[in-house]
Amino acid sequence: MAHKFEIYKDKKGEFRVRFKYNSEVMFSSEGYSSKSSAKNAINSVKKNAPGADVEDNS
Repeated sequence: MAHKFEIYKDKKGEFRVRFKYNSEVMFSSEGYSSKSSAKNAINSVKKNAPGADVEDNS
């Protein structure tokens, strides 16, 4: 699989989520105090992002 979500702990001990495509980090999340919150963030992106609009503020 060329893309995946990755849960990891940062230096502060918080759980974060990265989305990788071909081993390149495309985005990462805020820090969460629990792993279950990080998993909920992943599920939210999977559920809500397919139809997300693009806002260009350049």
